Amino acid sequence: MCGRAGVGGLCHVSLRTKGRLQILMRAVVQRVSRAKVTVNGEVSGEIGMGLLVLLGVGREDSETDASYLAEKITGLRIFEDQDGKMNRSVQDAGGSVLAVSQFTLYGDVRRGKRRSFDMAAAPEPARRLYEFFVERIRSAGLCCETGRFQEMMQVELVNQGPVTILLDSGKAF
Repeated sequence: MCGRAGVGGLCHVSLRTKGRLQILMRAVVQRVSRAKVTVNGEVSGEIGMGLLVLLGVGREDSETDASYLAEKITGLRIFEDQDGKMNRSVQDAGGSVLAVSQFTLYGDVRRGKRRSFDMAAAPEPARRLYEFFVERIRSAGLCCETGRFQEMMQVELVNQGPVTILLDSGKAF
């Protein structure tokens, strides 16, 4: 059974498998003219034109989810062609990707104002899938810079458009 539920203003897919609720891997993708991540005053990752990807890994996520999102993001046609239509992917446009792990994409505030992160993956499985996702982006031939996993980061970006796309591995949107 598949249904939709709102969480913190985002819509996500909830799948019931063997009586369990499953929330799927999430990504916020922003088309940028530049983006940078700084940790403790040191630049961790920086790109020019391309995509900033905020990636949230859930408890039930797998390499299949990460592969799906990496393939979807690298082929996402949100860059303008010569006619001004969003018809080109980051690969076509010669851009880069800045991938930042963001477990707060799993912040659930449906029961009040204090968020719950119960559906977010534990740090080690999340790190493994985040690194797998980054490797999949790189194996597509793209430069992929990163933030630092489990660190307090400052993310700067210039959203071009603005263009922001929400994705999840369950194909809810």
